[in-house]
Amino acid sequence: MENQIIVPKSALDFLQQLKENNNKPWFEANKPKYLNELNHIEAFADALLQELSKTDVLETASGKKSVYRIYRDIRFSKDKTPFKTFWGGSYTRATAARRGGYYFHLEKGNSFFAGGFWGPNAADLKRIRTEFAQDPETFHKILNLKSFISNFGTLQGEQLKTKPKGFDADHPAIDLLRFKQFLVIKRFTDEEVLSPLFLEQALDAFKNMRPFFDYMSEVLTTDSNGASIL
Repeated sequence: MENQIIVPKSALDFLQQLKENNNKPWFEANKPKYLNELNHIEAFADALLQELSKTDVLETASGKKSVYRIYRDIRFSKDKTPFKTFWGGSYTRATAARRGGYYFHLEKGNSFFAGGFWGPNAADLKRIRTEFAQDPETFHKILNLKSFISNFGTLQGEQLKTKPKGFDADHPAIDLLRFKQFLVIKRFTDEEVLSPLFLEQALDAFKNMRPFFDYMSEVLTTDSNGASIL
């Protein structure tokens, strides 16, 4: 792996400056600096995409295509600051057979790599819950893997305060049934992000999401009898 592809300290420092000067005049005056740092982030995202593509099939065309725009959509937001103060991006898994998505977020003091299902539609959510209700053990085994716990700790995401419609409050798998989102998150310190080993560590975090993705992909491409719906 090409460990020389790094996230430079200047890329995080630029975000800090932007946070303190989140306005269009400052940004325009510092546009060359922004474009230079963006170039570093796109190169890192591209190197990560190339490595991840050796073990997964992705439809994201390039690192450049994966990185989100820095401009915020402020139309429906109370916060009218025009720019995001983090570098973010995502990779989409290819075809309906591969479910789940990879996301990265780089920001001083708040860098993390995540994956999963941010807003599953009603049909997907019902199918996942039906599977949990029938067989919670298989998913619990994934959540209890040493590699899962050491990377992500525990499953995260919004949960219902009570029970989902159609399920009993005292169901043995109620801990899983209450989830509305299914997210795994690995956090990184600034020191880790700026290390020459970061590309390798980021790749490792994404690779360790695979048992979770493979399970969800199988569930969401079959009916409750296990027959393929693709």
